[in-house]
Amino acid sequence: MKSHITVSTLTDGGQSALDIARAVAAFLDRAGATLDLAQYDFDLSPATALVVGDAIRRAAARGVRIRLAYNVDHVNPIPVPPPASPDEILIRSLPVQAFPIAGVPDLMHHKYVVRDGSAVWTGSTNWTDDSWTRQENVIAVVESRAIAASYERDFAQLLGSGTAEGSGAVTPVWHDGVRAWFTPAHGVDLSHRIGQVIAQARRRVRVCSPVLTAAPVLGSLAAVAASGSVDVGGCVDATQMADVKRQWLGSNSAWKLPLLDRIAHLFAAKPSTPYGHGSVHDFMHAKLTVADDTVFTGSFNLSRSGEENAENVLEIRDAALADRLAQYADDIRARYGPFA
Repeated sequence: MKSHITVSTLTDGGQSALDIARAVAAFLDRAGATLDLAQYDFDLSPATALVVGDAIRRAAARGVRIRLAYNVDHVNPIPVPPPASPDEILIRSLPVQAFPIAGVPDLMHHKYVVRDGSAVWTGSTNWTDDSWTRQENVIAVVESRAIAASYERDFAQLLGSGTAEGSGAVTPVWHDGVRAWFTPAHGVDLSHRIGQVIAQARRRVRVCSPVLTAAPVLGSLAAVAASGSVDVGGCVDATQMADVKRQWLGSNSAWKLPLLDRIAHLFAAKPSTPYGHGSVHDFMHAKLTVADDTVFTGSFNLSRSGEENAENVLEIRDAALADRLAQYADDIRARYGPFA
């Protein structure tokens, strides 16, 4: 694996919230000048809020400029699960410049931090205790000024407009085997790119995503699965996909159902707790695609809604990392029953 990329994986019950809070704090503690945080959900228990909050306060005491962008609700219909509600009392208690970002027409769904214009913390993991303890998730840390500059451009767009709409207008450019994608500006492009890499796979494809509805991805998965020459598998969230299938029936998206049926037997599905305020949020939340030696990971659900949200994804060419994350996907698939 390339030395400037560190990827960590989370499983339901596999680590404590304090473990992840301390990892976040260690990342923040290395800041010398700037921290830019784009967080869809930031809602921690007192113990983890103290660890992360103290790291933010230490940074501010060192003179670090800290800006935090976070998602706020809007009135449009939302696919499952409903949008998060960040803890604005916690946010107001911290020495940060806070910027509420209206998810209009869709969500500000990022989970990234840019440190000193030289390192990025990103992935699928929201900053909540349930995300850190009860969900499958991926965390990626990239030490690269070029990649960090892409994230800074996206962050500037969010702050400049105050909405998710129109952000992500950052050209995905390769830097030492890594490039960053941003939506909604490149949402359709990203789905087609992932579908293309899946279609070109010759050995294996692994996909983990709470929902799996993006047409280019579904079509490519069905095609490679039908070929019989590529090892295909993965995991979705059973509860969320059941809601998706109900929404598709009788709608303009019903044509996707046969594609989903063709690959369902290759996937497992986690029976998560239905979303509710106060309920445990134990979704299968990892967002990961492995096609031969290429990895895609970030905040992006493989869905039409994901294309329209403000999201980010790393595309990484790395055989060793692909091997490790393909095994992670297999381990998740082995934990849960078949996707029906």
